[in-house]
Amino acid sequence: QVQLVESGGGLVQAGGSLRLSCAASGSIFSINAMGWYRQAPGKQREWVATSAGNTNYADSVKGRFTISRDNTKNTVYLQMNSLKPEDTAIYYCNADIRSSDRYSAVNRYWGQGTQVTVSS
Repeated sequence: QVQLVESGGGLVQAGGSLRLSCAASGSIFSINAMGWYRQAPGKQREWVATSAGNTNYADSVKGRFTISRDNTKNTVYLQMNSLKPEDTAIYYCNADIRSSDRYSAVNRYWGQGTQVTVSS
């Protein structure tokens, strides 16, 4: 079994910064892409950023957020700067993981989510 555990959410004023972490553990042979999504109240979950060799960002966070990985720790980070009230959401990490060997299927796993609240 694989688990993703997020941390680092909280309450911050507009213009502030937060750093989210997401650590994968369990039966892991290799990890392909890792990324972040978010879901604001009353809205659909939206993609934020992905790290898969290169990095990609949603236009709404480009230039403010930075995704990075520590492959030795199976951990992905999201550094969020210049936060805005519209960044308020539950942030979810995901990872595309092969559990057994290089021939096993790649499955996407999700964390439980961490709340980020930006006050104006």
